[in-house]
Amino acid sequence: MTGEIFFLRGGFILILALAGFLMQPFALQRSWGAVMGGLVGAAIVLVESRVRQANLKRLIGAAVGSLLGISGAYLFTQALSQALPRSSNNLSFVYVLVLIVMTYVGLMVGAAKGEMLNLAALGGLLGGEKPNKEMFKLLDTSVIIDGRIADIAETGFLEGVLVIPQFVLRELQLVADSPEPVKRNRGRRGLDILQRLQKSRYVKVQILDEDVPGSREVDMKLVELGKLYGCKIITNDFNLNKVARLHGVEVLNVNELANALKPVVLPGETMQVHILKEGKEPNQGIAYLDDGTMVVVENGRRMISKTVEITVTSVLQTAAGKMIFGRLEERQGGTSERGVNDRSDAGRARVRSA
Repeated sequence: MTGEIFFLRGGFILILALAGFLMQPFALQRSWGAVMGGLVGAAIVLVESRVRQANLKRLIGAAVGSLLGISGAYLFTQALSQALPRSSNNLSFVYVLVLIVMTYVGLMVGAAKGEMLNLAALGGLLGGEKPNKEMFKLLDTSVIIDGRIADIAETGFLEGVLVIPQFVLRELQLVADSPEPVKRNRGRRGLDILQRLQKSRYVKVQILDEDVPGSREVDMKLVELGKLYGCKIITNDFNLNKVARLHGVEVLNVNELANALKPVVLPGETMQVHILKEGKEPNQGIAYLDDGTMVVVENGRRMISKTVEITVTSVLQTAAGKMIFGRLEERQGGTSERGVNDRSDAGRARVRSA
């Protein structure tokens, strides 16, 4: 099939080159006419190859945008002709310039906005093309405030268009205007994250004006939009994750991604940790890895505020994340106990000498 298309395109360019050679447009020489015909044919083939790669939604949006741009240019030039004298030498140039500019703007804006068209609403008339479910990803309020979505987007692993519905923006604004300082700071952080996403060159951010009148809760509105457009929801909300999956909507959970990217630790391996506080059980010490993973150290209570080497005994995966259990190395515990005994003996010796 590829060879046939290449042959047809090459034949089309040759036909235009031959037409230019024989017809000599603009009183050109035959050789220059052939060159001009070949260049025009190559330009047409290039445009055709790009149009073939575009999906149906973009084509419809570009066509509608072009028609609106041409209509706007016609109305503008009609009004302009009444204001300028008809004998003006620049009037024709202005007509052509306005037509080209407004048609181009309408074409580009229509193609960009065409991605949000819902062809399923036309009753299957134009729904033969399978929608790309990987294209749109709905963001909820919690994942915007969380902020890690911006870091993920900067890595370039996240493809498609990040869609923020208007009702999510309204909820985010209400949080930013809250009288409580903590909520207000979280809301403002979310707005800053949105600005960072809009400036990113790795993802596209689009605001969706469509609402779901039948639902009042933001979570259910997101689920309904996910079902309507066949797109995924990015969240770190545990309840929204469960509800969306019950409705058959795919979910990308940032917390699950973070847990999957945590370093793999196997029982028997050794690691260095800094014990920060005591645990719930007697003689336990608690440490944390750089990614926030909790490490429970047996007999680590006496080593609080120290960096020690432990041996991993087990790893527990929970819904909240991963927990690592380990025990203190014998030599470190023994050294510590000997140090305590030596200091005690030295203290008793000082008391006797006194």
